[in-house]
Amino acid sequence: MHRLTICLKPVLLFAITASAWAQSAPVVPLRLTLADAIHRGLQANLGVLVAGSRVQETAGTTERRQSRLLPRVRIETPVAIQSRSLVALGISSPRVPLPEVVGPYSTYETRAYADQAIVDLQALHQFRATKQSAAAAKSDYQDARDLVIRNVAALYLSAQSQFAEVVAAQSRVDTAQALATLARDQRAAGVATGIDVLRAQVQLANERQSLVQSQNRAKSSLLVLARNIGMSPGIAIELADPLEYRETRSISVSSVLPEALAARPDYQSLLRQRDALNEQLRAARARFFPQLILSGNYGGVGRNIGSILPTGAAQVSLVFTAFDRDRNGEVLETEAKIRRIEAQINDSKLGVEQELRQALLNIDSAAEEVTVAGAGLDLAKKEVDLARLRFSEGVTNNIEVISAQDALSRAQQNSITALTHHVDARISLARALGNTEASYADYVGSR
Repeated sequence: MHRLTICLKPVLLFAITASAWAQSAPVVPLRLTLADAIHRGLQANLGVLVAGSRVQETAGTTERRQSRLLPRVRIETPVAIQSRSLVALGISSPRVPLPEVVGPYSTYETRAYADQAIVDLQALHQFRATKQSAAAAKSDYQDARDLVIRNVAALYLSAQSQFAEVVAAQSRVDTAQALATLARDQRAAGVATGIDVLRAQVQLANERQSLVQSQNRAKSSLLVLARNIGMSPGIAIELADPLEYRETRSISVSSVLPEALAARPDYQSLLRQRDALNEQLRAARARFFPQLILSGNYGGVGRNIGSILPTGAAQVSLVFTAFDRDRNGEVLETEAKIRRIEAQINDSKLGVEQELRQALLNIDSAAEEVTVAGAGLDLAKKEVDLARLRFSEGVTNNIEVISAQDALSRAQQNSITALTHHVDARISLARALGNTEASYADYVGSR
């Protein structure tokens, strides 16, 4: 027992040391770029996964419809032992008496059967309809990915904005701390009063509270971002891309609208759905058209394996549908679906144009906001510096300093808000132009 205790001591010591090291080791946050976040979001989003399964489903449906246009071959090898009633079959002979029942006897057969539709317009149009449906499913899949990119980019932007507010709040705390120190020094020099020190301390407390609130909002934004990109909320994340202003090239709506319509997967999906319905309408009308079918078989049959003899047959059948009331109902149903999809196409086209114009309008407005807010921030910083100089020289009390600090806080908030609006407008423009997955980096993300 004493030896066991001696052997366990190094193990326990190692475990305790490793645990203490793990607790004391700093947690290295994951530097997450916008591109990384979008990549993770596309892999984890349920809507993308569902849309991808629908693409596979329509591929299977297309293959099934195509099989109706291809040959069908089957092989049968029956072995039968049977008896037959000649009376029931109407076989008799007035000269030679025949038994009422013959057998039991056995037959052995191996035969291949083949069928091929030579002319089947209904099956042809149904196959074409499923191909268009498959194309529509692919567009829906791409649209789902584009929507995820738009959502993840917006969440990443929200986190960038919150952390920019943390930086601004920290700068205000540093300034308030310096001004509180200045107020105490001024009071010690007999230039300021106790109320000046108290005002500075109150302002410092307010700025510290604002910093705590900003930090909490920033951390909460990371939790939301992590949840939407399939990451554990417990993983430490650090945003790698800063919130920055980027010029946007001038765009004419009339010149980019045709390209946007061709690149928008949601609009293209509606066009493919309309094409599929048109093919379904042609298939419904072809139900009364004749079908030309070639069929045949070849094999051998005999009383035993040694007596099997080759036999076969080939035939061409012309099949007509004489009466089918369901055809008229299918035509009426499909025509109604086509009218509905036409209305959706027209509405979607107007929606794409609206999104383009709204995004460009927001970009121009936000660009002006950034310019005005930047000028206001410069003026607010100068006001703080001037008020601080006047207070340090004993010209006035620190009421001017506190007022200038409040003005600086509003100016910083205005600047962050304007920059956030501009980036969000660029994200909206990338979505409105279509082909978001390939072109989003031109509008958002790091340079």
